[in-house]
Amino acid sequence: MSSTESPDTATAALPVPPAGPGRRGAAETVRTVTLTGLTLTVRAPAGRDGDADGAGEDGAGPGREPALFVHGLGGSSLNWSGLMPLLADRVDGEAIDLPGFGQSPPPADGNYSVSAQARVVIRHLDAAGRGPVHLVGNSMGGAVATRVAAARPDLVRTLTLISPALPELRPQLAAVPTALLAVPGTGRLFGRLTRDWTPERRTREVLALCYGDPGRVSPEGFNSAVDEYARRLELPYFWEVMERSARAVVNAYTLGGQHNLWRQAERVLAPTLLVYGGRDRLVSFRMARRAAAAFRGSRLLTLPEAGHVAMMEYPEAVARAVRDLLDCEVTDVTAEAGRS
Repeated sequence: MSSTESPDTATAALPVPPAGPGRRGAAETVRTVTLTGLTLTVRAPAGRDGDADGAGEDGAGPGREPALFVHGLGGSSLNWSGLMPLLADRVDGEAIDLPGFGQSPPPADGNYSVSAQARVVIRHLDAAGRGPVHLVGNSMGGAVATRVAAARPDLVRTLTLISPALPELRPQLAAVPTALLAVPGTGRLFGRLTRDWTPERRTREVLALCYGDPGRVSPEGFNSAVDEYARRLELPYFWEVMERSARAVVNAYTLGGQHNLWRQAERVLAPTLLVYGGRDRLVSFRMARRAAAAFRGSRLLTLPEAGHVAMMEYPEAVARAVRDLLDCEVTDVTAEAGRS
């Protein structure tokens, strides 16, 4: 299938990353964080909290700096279950379910804009006292992470963006359904039109859209994604969240001035790693060069066979690149200390 073709019945497929993991890592812990007007679900590799080698509930483990992972549109903290264990010896990582996604209920104010989601991340980090963190975002989460890094450089030690949802003048044809989903009422209409679809069919459509090679998904990973998709379809707010969030991404693409995402990318001070997939059908591979120019001194990892969720398809390759970024940051800090 070429990069310009749509999967079967693409207009009836949710243009979002898989809800469940592409692969399973080690056992995980899940906790709830309550802030004013918000309840967030936070996922972390098991052993992070409460044991002799782990951290306290809000602190990082001994010798490990904190990291935060932010999912994309339609995703959840489960999207990071393959990558987080591979970095657990270097960072004290946790992944959040943004409001309305995963197991986090909708926000009290009903605001799903990219700026609102960035404020959620900032509030969480401020409340936990975990900053500065190694911030990692995918797709919409990449746009959110960019806003956080530009607005609060004190909270971001390094920035890793995997297929970030940054404005494109000529978006991929396969991404058009995202714009259509942003039209008021489209989400519920889609729900009615596809009410006879099984969770298995829905999951296959999403995987075909988001993976460079859906065959890389293990049976366990597929079943986990199906179960999570089925659970979320039963939520009374599912379609409203999808519709409003898709609209928020489209709106973020149209903002000008200092709020433009590309302008904010130029303001990021943190060392940045950019990851792009050659088979990404939602964020164009051609945007990699523009992003590398926008984020000053950034590193670029291109994975020719990967799609939109490289951290799920090729977690080992992404983990190696993140480790290289961390090593580079340590070298830069040491050199700066030596000069002073």
